[in-house]
Amino acid sequence: MSNTDSFIDEVTEEVRRDRLYALLKRFGWIGVVAVLAIVGGAAWREYSAVQRQAQAEAFGDALRGALEADAPADRAAALSEVTVPGAEAAVVTDLLSASELASAEDGAAATTLLDAAAANGELPEIYREIAAYKAVSRTDSGLSDDERRIRLEALAVPGKPLRLLAEEQLALLDIKAGDTEAALEKLQRLLQDSEITAGLRQRATQLIVALGGTPDAG
Repeated sequence: MSNTDSFIDEVTEEVRRDRLYALLKRFGWIGVVAVLAIVGGAAWREYSAVQRQAQAEAFGDALRGALEADAPADRAAALSEVTVPGAEAAVVTDLLSASELASAEDGAAATTLLDAAAANGELPEIYREIAAYKAVSRTDSGLSDDERRIRLEALAVPGKPLRLLAEEQLALLDIKAGDTEAALEKLQRLLQDSEITAGLRQRATQLIVALGGTPDAG
């Protein structure tokens, strides 16, 4: 390579550097902002994760403390004072409180609490369904059999997460009403469902036998 070629290459490289420096002076702040945004975002995510963990631990400790009371009514009262970090934590507290109220023979209060949770539109469907099911499946709910049947039929719709459990409760209502044929039909249908759990299959089979029927092969 001649001296002239080397000189041209050096000049070309110098021009490139000058252009790069000019671009950096003009747009370099964008890179700085991007770096700050990335670092700041990572720091915020870490801070948020630590905060969520601290809230969850505090919530768990508060629940344990509330459940250490001796009497069910006292436990329910203590649970009502627990500070919850969000709607999903609130429904957990409501479910526990309802159980304690029922143990304290205050089924009506338990049902009211569960109904309120079931109607809370901020909750995911599964939590609302659980609350609704627990409210209607209690024998001390204060609901009439007709009211329970209406609510259970709404939970037994195909696609609902607790439809099989609701169908089981409907069969029990049929038994209570003396409609053995309808109960057997529902129970046999449960046995044919591909989503039935082992525990529910066992209960349905036992009920069918007790009613004088023969369980169909699943």
